[in-house]
Amino acid sequence: MASPGVYTETGVFVCFEGGEGSGKSTQSTLLAEALIGLGFTPLLTREPGGTPVGQTIREIVLSPSTGALADKTEALLYAADKAEHIETLVLPALQRGEVVIMDRYVDSTLAYQGAGRTLPVDEVEQVARWATGDLRPHLTVVLDLEPSAGLDRFEGRDRIEGESLEFHQRVREAFVAMASASPEHYVVIDARAPIDEIHREILARVMPLLTQAVHS
Repeated sequence: MASPGVYTETGVFVCFEGGEGSGKSTQSTLLAEALIGLGFTPLLTREPGGTPVGQTIREIVLSPSTGALADKTEALLYAADKAEHIETLVLPALQRGEVVIMDRYVDSTLAYQGAGRTLPVDEVEQVARWATGDLRPHLTVVLDLEPSAGLDRFEGRDRIEGESLEFHQRVREAFVAMASASPEHYVVIDARAPIDEIHREILARVMPLLTQAVHS
């Protein structure tokens, strides 16, 4: 039986997930700006790379100069980034009652290193959940986009972006499946919609959660 996960009773944890070029960075930034306007002090961060250790890991896993990595090595590097990120930055912010907005989290590991690399997803999840103390987002926003459309938005590609279209299609299917399995904690949005329209839909889903967060 799968663990129900850990949801903090203080703070609000919102994650953005989706394939390449789906607009996660844009929408996470817009949400942070909107919350600042409402008097909150959100923590906007990302994985990999939200800590100094994470920045080094990000360079390893994303730089084309790294070349080939064993699939398990890649998965463990992402898990190490998450362990450092959650323990030193994310969890303390949530315990203080802050709003944490994260660009990618455990679902990305399950989608990319699990479904994408075709590693056993249950094994990848066990490692990722252990690394993060099974901490779950109160809301995960999945920006859904056909992989060919998202990849066309890049001129140069990193190690992950440079994978095959079939790889990215498996990733997309994994995100949608995870959202379907837990609709109370997910919202799936068509990433082809206008940016402002997507932002309004996200804000409408986040607003009811803000009772758990403190104003600055």
